[in-house]
Amino acid sequence: MPFGLQPWHLIVIAVVALLVFGPSRLPDIGRGMGRALREFRNGTKEMTESFREEISQNPGTPSTSSPATSSVNPPAPSGPFCNQCGTANPAGARFCSNCGAQLAA
Repeated sequence: MPFGLQPWHLIVIAVVALLVFGPSRLPDIGRGMGRALREFRNGTKEMTESFREEISQNPGTPSTSSPATSSVNPPAPSGPFCNQCGTANPAGARFCSNCGAQLAA
């Protein structure tokens, strides 16, 4: 059985539920749990279908929410790079604008 439950585990759970909630409320609780599971399954199915539709509509288009996949290329740095932190600096700079280290001439 799933999750390592044996039949006698299920019997003990049912008896405890019967004692705690009583015989009149158990059908209502079962109905509520069934509705909740059905709604969860329907929601996951709808979400999966919408993801599949979105992927099939735009198969080669990169995501616009991620800056790493943006189609706009950043401008190329024009100055020297810092040897310590690797940051690009403006042309003619003598010190790194990020860490303050002296740049190579």
